[in-house]
Amino acid sequence: QVQLVESGGGLVQPGRSLRLSCAASGSIFSINTMGWYRQTPGNRRELVAVISSGGSTNYADSVKGRFTISRNNAKNTVYLQMNSLKSEDTAVYYCNALVATMEIYVHDYWGQGTQVTVSS
Repeated sequence: QVQLVESGGGLVQPGRSLRLSCAASGSIFSINTMGWYRQTPGNRRELVAVISSGGSTNYADSVKGRFTISRNNAKNTVYLQMNSLKSEDTAVYYCNALVATMEIYVHDYWGQGTQVTVSS
């Protein structure tokens, strides 16, 4: 079994920065893609950023130039550096990871979510 634990969320003023982290633990053989998603009331969960095991990244248009995703493979941890935060960034942010617990067994795992609130 695998667990993803997020941290770093909170209340921040517009224009400020926040850094989220997500650590994976458990029976991990390898981790392929890791990513961050966010969800607001009444909306579907949407992709924010993803990163491959090799470091290739992809971002939602709404966060390009402001957010940076990174990972530390040795620590099985993914980060999301959020700069120039706007009120529309307010959401619950979820960590996601595609994990192989054995060579041929691969499954998506989700964190519990961490609240990010951007308000003046």
